[in-house]
Amino acid sequence: MERDATLTPHPCDVVVAGAGLIGLACAHAALREGLSVAVIDRDFEGDRASHGNAGGIAVSESTPISVPGLFFKAAKWLIDPLGPLSVSPAHLPRALPWFLAFNRVSRPQHYAAISHALAALNHRVYDDLLPVLEDLGMRSALYRRGALTVYESDAAFAADSREWAFKRELGVRWHALGGADLRALEPALAPVFKHAVMLEDWAHLSDPRALVTAWRARVVALGATLIRGDAEHVDVSRTQAPAVVLTSGQRVGGRQIVVACGAWSATLAKSVGDRVLLDSERGYNTTLPESAATLAREVIFAERKFVATPLDIGLRIGGAAEFAGLSAPPNYRRADALMALGRRFIPGLNEQGATRWMGHRPATPDSLPVIGRSPHADAVVYAFGHGHLGLTQSATTGALVADVLMRRTPRVDLAPYAISRFSP
Repeated sequence: MERDATLTPHPCDVVVAGAGLIGLACAHAALREGLSVAVIDRDFEGDRASHGNAGGIAVSESTPISVPGLFFKAAKWLIDPLGPLSVSPAHLPRALPWFLAFNRVSRPQHYAAISHALAALNHRVYDDLLPVLEDLGMRSALYRRGALTVYESDAAFAADSREWAFKRELGVRWHALGGADLRALEPALAPVFKHAVMLEDWAHLSDPRALVTAWRARVVALGATLIRGDAEHVDVSRTQAPAVVLTSGQRVGGRQIVVACGAWSATLAKSVGDRVLLDSERGYNTTLPESAATLAREVIFAERKFVATPLDIGLRIGGAAEFAGLSAPPNYRRADALMALGRRFIPGLNEQGATRWMGHRPATPDSLPVIGRSPHADAVVYAFGHGHLGLTQSATTGALVADVLMRRTPRVDLAPYAISRFSP
């Protein structure tokens, strides 16, 4: 049940700002610890990145997006306004510090450390996610069929060989397939792919929006209060109890505050005194409800930088990375460009009833989320910045935040994810 903030005059144990997958995971984990919880969001039913993602449980993504050599490839992609990467000229000055940090990630000394930190989270994913799905009554919504990364050329497959070998060192299970084996597994794909990599532990959900809905309902059933409002800043002044202050001026007090507002979290962190490099990496997709059975598992098209996932609600074709800020209107030509690729590589799609979507991925330049206490305010805990891995790492993040809230030693060392890494 949703309530007005004025109906919660007494601080609860935990206030969670944000009701996407990460915020709900944190609220759920806190409630299961016996803590009282209030969750704030501007629109609990509204669309968000948690609803429109590709649905993949991408446990194999244990290397940062900024792989060696990507920065120079990205410069070429920018020439194509509908290519896999776009940066709005108006947004570029604001995004420049983010991109400079992104370029540094690919240096060997940073790349290896970040990869091991990502792997530490991804190794725990099923340990944390499966019990949550059981509690939500959604265990059957998880399809553990693996995923396929497909290659059109020998050269592209060879170019990625070093990264695949490193992923194996990180514990990623995969095996290579030839074109004939790929066609046997996914006959709907165009017969142009020479190589494929089967990601053995990848999975996908039937419908990400259904997970958000079920998780929110479970959080309410466990006793959480939902408060509709737009979080403006966090007040940790010594004269009053910690609180999230809404744009209406209302205060929602809690003994501890969890900031889980996705791409909007930087403003709240700044109000506490913490700097973070966080940007909206806007992604696009189209869902085809009449083509749900076209593929058996998620397919990642390596050279074209897009994916296709067979959700129960339709085949979802998406990708792209657009940096244009939080307020620029969507450019759905980018979704159309992805659909053009879909038609080319998955012939015979039924596009009746197709719907387009854009969402804001909360991206850090090093591909690591921000998890842990604020160094400036002991009452504030951060849980945001998961980029492409919000769904994948949601339950694990909730479990880690519960450790922090309960002042236990976290089950994963949180040092790599600390917000202090962005301090000058």
